[in-house]
Amino acid sequence: MANNLVRDGQTIPWTNGTGDDVAAGDPVVIGANGDAMIGVALVDIVDGESGEVAVEGVWSLPKASAAVIAQGETVLFDVSAGNFDDNAATAAAGDISGCCVAWAAAGNGATTVNVKLNVGVGVIEAGP
Repeated sequence: MANNLVRDGQTIPWTNGTGDDVAAGDPVVIGANGDAMIGVALVDIVDGESGEVAVEGVWSLPKASAAVIAQGETVLFDVSAGNFDDNAATAAAGDISGCCVAWAAAGNGATTVNVKLNVGVGVIEAGP
């Protein structure tokens, strides 16, 4: 039997270096140097402290209210707004694209979208 399993991979310990406290349920960016994942804080994480973050599953997360997102569409995480936008949105520097998809459609006026986390490795955008 294999004995090199480190952990199941559903969560990851994350140190909050954002300059702000993160509340349980908030999306967070994990990664640098061009590649990233989106996670969801499982506990409140004070700036400078560490806590567990989910990196798998489907989560109801904040959405840009004007975005129209189809089921299965790749979504863009707008880092400065702290929400997801449709894949037609223009990415700003630091936004994350390509790692998450909409589990269900979410239309104009909706403020949340069900997102399947990390179906691929995301890209930290350089901006327009």
